[in-house]
Amino acid sequence: MRKTFTLALALASSLLAGTAPAASKGEVLVLLSSEQQLPLKDGKQYPTGFYLNEFGVPADQLLKAGYSLVLVTPKGNKPSVDQRSIDPMYFAGDAAEMQRIRTLVEGLPGINDSLSLSEVLDSDLDRYAGLLIPGGHAPLIDLANNPQVGALLRHFHQAGKPTAAICHGPIALLSAQDDPVSYQTALRRGETPAASNWIYQGYRMTIFADPEEQVFEQSLNGDRILYYPANAMAGAGGAMSYAQAWAPNVVVDRELITGQNPFSDRLLAKALVQKLNTGHAE
Repeated sequence: MRKTFTLALALASSLLAGTAPAASKGEVLVLLSSEQQLPLKDGKQYPTGFYLNEFGVPADQLLKAGYSLVLVTPKGNKPSVDQRSIDPMYFAGDAAEMQRIRTLVEGLPGINDSLSLSEVLDSDLDRYAGLLIPGGHAPLIDLANNPQVGALLRHFHQAGKPTAAICHGPIALLSAQDDPVSYQTALRRGETPAASNWIYQGYRMTIFADPEEQVFEQSLNGDRILYYPANAMAGAGGAMSYAQAWAPNVVVDRELITGQNPFSDRLLAKALVQKLNTGHAE
């Protein structure tokens, strides 16, 4: 009720100001993590969240293409930005462009009070034209082992509507199997589990590659993450494909669009907009 009232108030304000919003071509759901502390192997925590460009650049392109965005997190809270991603190097060295995207993200409706997964799953999912899952390490915490995420993914999969995920975002795809909690628990124990009824079995895809993850780990002063996402995806049955470390790389297979690293943001956004505009997954 509170969120519905807020949206209604915003609409009324725009009408009173004579700036009624233009009709949207459709709504794109953006799935973000609720968490901001990544557990490491030694029991320490690493501050994390979404990467600014991995969220903001596709968001910008979707808005320019005429789509509106609906933000969702597992808990329905405010998603956190990874502070290390607020860096011009992710924007071709352009500090002004970085600030433009940062301002855009900070002004998105719902950024301070997203919908929860329960709220979205209880609504009409057919209203959404597609799904975007930005990266940052946060999806490893609460999107890879979440049956509600699995239910959401199954809807878009069965409807043939585009699902786009970048960098660590594709790890969320692991939730679309029979028991994602046990799968991740086994990964954290260093085991090599088998995925059961994973809907993306055999799909061509990519994710943050091992050489890239190793570079990230060098910044942890000897600490390590609990498991490498590339191995987890391959073990589940993904047909993995990688470009040279840090080179832009996007893989499209049916309704699924995956980007390898932060520098794949523009290619992923372009592929997602193209699929949305065609109205179906090829």
